[in-house]
Amino acid sequence: MRTAWPEMELTEISTVSAVTFSFDYYYDENCQYQHLQHMSAFLAILYSAVFLVGIVGNSILMVALVFKRRVQRLIDVFIINLAASDFIFLVTLPFWVDKEVSDGSWRVGSFLCKASSYVISVNMYCSILLLTCMSADRYLAIIHPSIARRIRTRSYSRTLCICAWLLSCSLGMPTLLSRELNKQNEKTYCTDKAVTETKQIMSLMVLIVAFFFPLLSILTFYCSITKRLCVHYQKAGKHDKKLRKSMKIVFIVVAAFVVSWVPYNLFKLMTILLGLLKQSDCFAGTVAQLGMQVSSPLAFANSCANPFIYYCFDNYIRRAMLQCLCPRVKLSSSGNSSDTLDSPLSHSLSNFVAGEYATRKRNRSVSL
Repeated sequence: MRTAWPEMELTEISTVSAVTFSFDYYYDENCQYQHLQHMSAFLAILYSAVFLVGIVGNSILMVALVFKRRVQRLIDVFIINLAASDFIFLVTLPFWVDKEVSDGSWRVGSFLCKASSYVISVNMYCSILLLTCMSADRYLAIIHPSIARRIRTRSYSRTLCICAWLLSCSLGMPTLLSRELNKQNEKTYCTDKAVTETKQIMSLMVLIVAFFFPLLSILTFYCSITKRLCVHYQKAGKHDKKLRKSMKIVFIVVAAFVVSWVPYNLFKLMTILLGLLKQSDCFAGTVAQLGMQVSSPLAFANSCANPFIYYCFDNYIRRAMLQCLCPRVKLSSSGNSSDTLDSPLSHSLSNFVAGEYATRKRNRSVSL
């Protein structure tokens, strides 16, 4: 079985007695790697479900925010781009479903082999970069609201999104250049070219810079946000429901990101290090290989999860999506501004920060 993730392609070699596996970053011919039974059937069903749910969910989300709301928040620019990235990725899923159904054989040609693998890589990098931008935007809006009011404009958000797309397209180029069709035992596979030590080192550097560094940034931003919200929560009292809801959204977004991406990338890091160290360890190789098989569907499923997260925890987006689905139903518009995390919470925190600053300034004056 071969998963659809381009950087961890598993090459099937059919023999009389068994099916063995190799993958891009680590392979020991003396080891017999494990094959998860019925994995191809499971992935075909999963990818089909993710495709159907994700296409519908992200389409409604984009249409709702672009056409059905007269007033857009700055954070919606990032959400729309994230939904567009997921939508483009989801369009490629039928090709990978066909691959799983055909027992790993790639039947749709060289161009789609390269293009679909490239789109998957771009989606992965774009999602991470956009989430990092969103985290930085939240950090400015909540921790430094006075600065945020000066620099957070629509052009600011659009520029960040354009930069994220351009950087993602650049980071995906190695995948585009390395993919090729490979014929084995009368079957055609969409695989990577021969692995070299230079490629492994580059893969390690890209993984650290394009995933683990953004992850550290996201966690740092949200830890700072949570700390400030907790202090403000104590000052505001237990009846500040909007503040509690804001904290809940923060935790949900971070949890979804970590659950979807961290397991896969940890196993990917493990396989790269095993390949670079060139140590024969069949147990570690098997753990890495099975781990990547099991964790990669979580990363794929993330592309259909975001619309539901926003629908469940963001009243503004929920109303927009409901109006998109039921345009004749009039929904209360009393919360149009109050439900935007940018407006009342930032204003409240701005006063809170100003009060803290004034208190510290008075204390310094007294001490002098």
